[in-house]
Order: sequence, then C-alpha cells, then structure tokens
Amino acid sequence: MDKVQYLDWNNSTEILNKAYEAGLFVLIIGPKGTGKTSLVRDFAKNKNLNLESVNFSLRTRESHLIGTKTLTDGNVSFDEGILIKSMREGEMLYLDEINSAEADVLLRLDEALDDRRQIALKESTGEVIKAKENWFVVSTINPLTHSGTKELPPQLLSRFPVRIRLEYPPENIELEIVKKHVSEIYESDIIQAIKLANTLRQAAAVEELFYSPSLRETIAFGKLLEKGVTAKDAANYVFGNVYTQWGNIEYQKVSDIITSMFGN
Repeated sequence: MDKVQYLDWNNSTEILNKAYEAGLFVLIIGPKGTGKTSLVRDFAKNKNLNLESVNFSLRTRESHLIGTKTLTDGNVSFDEGILIKSMREGEMLYLDEINSAEADVLLRLDEALDDRRQIALKESTGEVIKAKENWFVVSTINPLTHSGTKELPPQLLSRFPVRIRLEYPPENIELEIVKKHVSEIYESDIIQAIKLANTLRQAAAVEELFYSPSLRETIAFGKLLEKGVTAKDAANYVFGNVYTQWGNIEYQKVSDIITSMFGN
C-alpha cells in the first residue's frame, strides 16, 4: 500500500501538519487496516522527514528502544536504540501499536515523552539525552477489542494531546482507495466487495463475528479480479476462508453472506 499516494479523506494530514508545527505529539486511534501507517509514511515523505519506526508487541524490549552493550575484541561499547537515535537526530519517530507494549517499555517511553523531552541513559554512561527541538513522535493504537492490546496509562495518553480517529472510510472513498491499487477496474464487483466488507465489519463490531476485514482485503480482492479470479472465488479467498479459524459455524455464516451477494 505504501507505493501509492495516500488518499487523505478526512483531513488527517492537515492535523498532523498543525501538530508538527506546534511541537505536539500525535496519537492515531483506529482498527487495523484503516491506513494508519500509510498516513504516517505519506506525511513523513511529504515533509521530507527521516522516519524511524517501532512496531510494538509483547516481545519488544527496552533494549530495542534504548540500546544494548556489545563486546567487540574485548572492548565494551553501547549500540544506541531507535528511541535514542531519533532524539539525538531530531527525526520523526513512529510508535506503531504502542498499546501492545509491556509496562516496563512504556515507562521508559513515558520518561522520554514528557515535557522535558529527555531520558537518562542509565544502561550506559548515565548521560542525559535531550531531544532536538524538531523531534516529532506519532503513535498508533488499536481498539481494546483487538487481541494483545492493553489500556494505555493516563499519563502516557497525556503525552499525545492531539488525537486522530481513523475509522474505515465511507464506501465511495474506499472504492477510490481500491482504484489507486488496481489498474483494471471491475467497479461493480469491487463495490459489492466493499459492501460485503462493511457487513462483516459491522457484525464484528457487535461481536457476531470474530474478525473485521481491513482495507487491505478489499484491495486484495481487486487485485485477484485483475488476475482473472471470479468475484465469487475472490470473495471466498479474501473474505470467507479466514473464518475457518473459528470453526465451521463461523465460516458458514460468512459463506452464506458471500453466496447471497455474489451468487452460487
């Protein structure tokens, strides 16, 4: 998705610009696959900013952010992590899915993100690293309904006073997004696939289904059509078969919806 220009359908780029100019950190909130990462990368590219990024998970450690000691030919050195490097250089730092991180990792982030914008390098010399004035941090979080996510502590939330809510776009906008990725357009089939995706998203929102398809899936549907796959088969491959993970009853629910929309 990153090679295609981001379609800024809700003026998120303008808000990012204002926050950057004001020196305010930004939090982008929304489900997976709504274009959060594409928005951030497009913004950095347009502003000609060097972008450092961390994708958080339960396996992300303090050392990924701060750095680690290494032993080379009997000499101990310290390889600085991505947080320290970005602070020193004043680069843009992207903290993706920050609410998947462990508590100890969040504590060190909180230290760096407060109003002083500094952190003590206790793992090495104890040097206090102070971020350059133009250091800019953008984080994303997924809703708590997503697996592996946790509620962010209030003090860390307060470090990101500008919050952008990024949901799935209206159907006409999603169609335009798919068109940016698919050269040969099968518009009526893609419109139907978007309606299917929204039906499944709505069912997942009220916990009738376990999974909510993203923009990536509607784009994938269009790309399969380009390769000669029928609309019904593409719908099964992209939207239907994943529900097998939760058993045949879940799969059959979605299969019936696909058949009603695309025929036998």
